[in-house]
Amino acid sequence: MIVGTTEKTVGVRSTRQRSAIAALLADIDEFRSAQELHDELRKRGEGIGLTTVYRTLQSLAEAGLVDVLRTDSGESVYRQCSTGHHHHLVCRHCGRTVEVEGPTVEAWADSIAAEHGFTDISHTMEIFGTCSGCSNGKS
Repeated sequence: MIVGTTEKTVGVRSTRQRSAIAALLADIDEFRSAQELHDELRKRGEGIGLTTVYRTLQSLAEAGLVDVLRTDSGESVYRQCSTGHHHHLVCRHCGRTVEVEGPTVEAWADSIAAEHGFTDISHTMEIFGTCSGCSNGKS
């Protein structure tokens, strides 16, 4: 979960609003926009402003506590991330997302960085395509 001791270790301050957002993120598996999260919080009776939702998501993302993807339309979507470094496969049609580990990608990134004299590297990767459910539905 996002709240608790993890927050203190990464410097994310615990507030009522942050706890409500963290609880919501823990309840959902798919990526959601800030607006969708805000709408759900309001349905749950939380009086949290949309600006607060955006700011909280940004601070959680900076702390590495939520995954952020940018949709084809440029909108940022958020989900509580699993532990460990991973990448995402994202369906362009339904938004289904699968977390994958990519040792080949890690080796490639290290090699390219070293080739160009870079150290202490980090990266993110999202691969967009059509999932099998959408592919089968299109036939």
